[in-house]
Amino acid sequence: MNKSTLIYKTKDNIEIIVEKGIKSKYDFKVRYREPGKHIRTPKHIHLIIDLYMKKDFDRKLTLELVQEFLNILEKMNVSMVFPPSFQGFSKEKFERFSNLDKAGEYSVEFLAAIFDLIMIQEKTNYPNGTINKKLFEAFLNEKDIFSVVSAATFRG
Repeated sequence: MNKSTLIYKTKDNIEIIVEKGIKSKYDFKVRYREPGKHIRTPKHIHLIIDLYMKKDFDRKLTLELVQEFLNILEKMNVSMVFPPSFQGFSKEKFERFSNLDKAGEYSVEFLAAIFDLIMIQEKTNYPNGTINKKLFEAFLNEKDIFSVVSAATFRG
């Protein structure tokens, strides 16, 4: 069994952890545990669905949040250590989006932390990949929901 390393604990006591992966030397799996629940593995589709719920609640603020995600993605680097460190997430950076916590399943704090780690993991394993960028750009540009959800579930 992989040893889990706690990376961050949200204000809602959700533990965000990483485990060593097998795809590359510094590969890791992003996992989380909500209080009283089993460890889960977040997927792109979870982020996108929650963002759609937030967008229905406050379109402008949600699109600003996704733009912030894309800004972080532009500056992301390959991780050369395990466990990885956040490259763009800080609780303070995302406080201005906290009104979005009223919609969807997850807090912005959780989504932003998970986003950061998933993107680091993807950048580490696929340094020249652009699927994630295209996924969030499609959401930001308000492409049809079918296209965005299809891209979020693409496995290739």
